[in-house]
Amino acid sequence: MTSTVQAEQTPFSFFTVAYLTRIGNQSAGTLTEFLKGLEECSDASIFHHTFQTLGSHHFLTEGFSNDFAQWVLASANRDELAEQLAALDIRDYLSIAELRSDLRRVVSGYCTQYPNYAGQEALERFYFCEGVEVTEPLGHTASTLREFREGIERLSHASFYFHFISSRLRLHLRTNDFSIWLSNSLGLETLANQVNRIDVYTNTLDSARGSLVRLIELEEKKA
Repeated sequence: MTSTVQAEQTPFSFFTVAYLTRIGNQSAGTLTEFLKGLEECSDASIFHHTFQTLGSHHFLTEGFSNDFAQWVLASANRDELAEQLAALDIRDYLSIAELRSDLRRVVSGYCTQYPNYAGQEALERFYFCEGVEVTEPLGHTASTLREFREGIERLSHASFYFHFISSRLRLHLRTNDFSIWLSNSLGLETLANQVNRIDVYTNTLDSARGSLVRLIELEEKKA
């Protein structure tokens, strides 16, 4: 049963956002250097090259869905390693530390197994980057479920991405801005959980938004 206890009546504020790409201190021209970069780069860089890839490309129909696997395939020319990196499903992780650990494990294992490839120069260097958010309130808020749905329906891709995907870095991958508000301000814990289970990996931003709107409409019909 959906909870209707309203714990905290705080309106939801919609934000618009732009992203600036900041190149970090690490770059890699070999798999050995790539492994070192994975060990030393920031959490924001790991997030940028995995989760934020979903926002910049919406949904890739060709190639791999994270920047690490794409570089290993296209520049390092190591198909098997690229497939192993692409097989790491970001939906399985509840922390950047866990994701980083598995990325390191896969690359380290490959370098140990194929030491001759570990030092080969890639066609292009990999630069570890971060996405820097520049945010600004859109000027409208939502206090009811209907207002919330109407706000989501008119959000830009960038704004939807900020609240639904990019927020996961701030929230340690566990949830998103929409689910937190639905649970904490409207007491709709079941709906919040359903929203959080929308697959950010296989949906485009538009189809994820559509799924969210349909869930809200179903909830509205219960009233």
